[in-house]
Amino acid sequence: MSDNVLFLGIDTSNYTTSVALCDADGKVLLNLKRLLSVKSGERGLRQSDALFAHTKNLPEIMRELKAFLGDKYPKGKIVAVGCSATPRDVEGSYMPCFLSGVAVAEAISAVLGCEVCKFSHQNGHIMASLYSSQMTELLDSGVPFAAFHVSGGTTEVLLAECKENKLDVKLVGGSLDMNAGQAIDRTGVLMGLNFPCGREMESLCESKGDIPRSKTKISVKGLECNLSGLENLAAKLYEQTGDKAVTSAYCFDFIADTLLKLTKNLREKYGNIPVIYAGGVMSNKRIVTRLGELEGTHFSKPEFSSDNAAGISLLCRRKYLQDNI
Repeated sequence: MSDNVLFLGIDTSNYTTSVALCDADGKVLLNLKRLLSVKSGERGLRQSDALFAHTKNLPEIMRELKAFLGDKYPKGKIVAVGCSATPRDVEGSYMPCFLSGVAVAEAISAVLGCEVCKFSHQNGHIMASLYSSQMTELLDSGVPFAAFHVSGGTTEVLLAECKENKLDVKLVGGSLDMNAGQAIDRTGVLMGLNFPCGREMESLCESKGDIPRSKTKISVKGLECNLSGLENLAAKLYEQTGDKAVTSAYCFDFIADTLLKLTKNLREKYGNIPVIYAGGVMSNKRIVTRLGELEGTHFSKPEFSSDNAAGISLLCRRKYLQDNI
């Protein structure tokens, strides 16, 4: 295959507009992102607002893509474009915000005459984490692995394996109420921080120095957990202490302890299988350090943990190679 062959990925989640590019060898060359703007004091965006924000962001980010191609790959040829079309790879999964990315992918396909490949946002996250943690070998090994997708919209425990070159994912557990990212953002907004709050809360912890690990009373049964209690516990702690850093650390420790217990329970049920952690919450260093105490756990760099299109471009490449070579 020509060295000039390129694969484009587009992801339009409820948090970020992102576009990525990878080459024929499966190397991510470009990973562009634009956070969706949220008004101060708000705890997220309505789907209509997210869709509008993507409509504004996409032309700008596409101009950056064009400049990159002209500078680095003037002879580069995009042979396939992938996009996130659904939140999850299950029947009935739907969110309007992904329509903007699908529309742009279809438009590019019509102009360039290239293939369009549609994937789920969740599978894109898993693929990005496999790539960043240098564990893509799992896709060709035929060995099942576990994936935790932990974000503002999802806290799920998944079993995954590659069947006929397609990432096959099965839900086996997760949160019964609030998602981990929701708990973080609600705690941050309560303390007067801007949504999304995770990065600022992490910076507060780091600026305070070595904050001792919190004693938490988590709610985990088997592969299911409850996180809604965290919001009230964090609010109570902040009311008592007025300390944003300590409250942030408690929030992260509660989530880390919950994920740690879920991972141990998963291993008891399915054996000592590899575990990949994906999603924006997994860019948090304090949480990753705690989970890293377990063997066989794999983490990606923050830029590949948070919402991104890199995994979509890589999935697009795999599908194109399967269909055409």
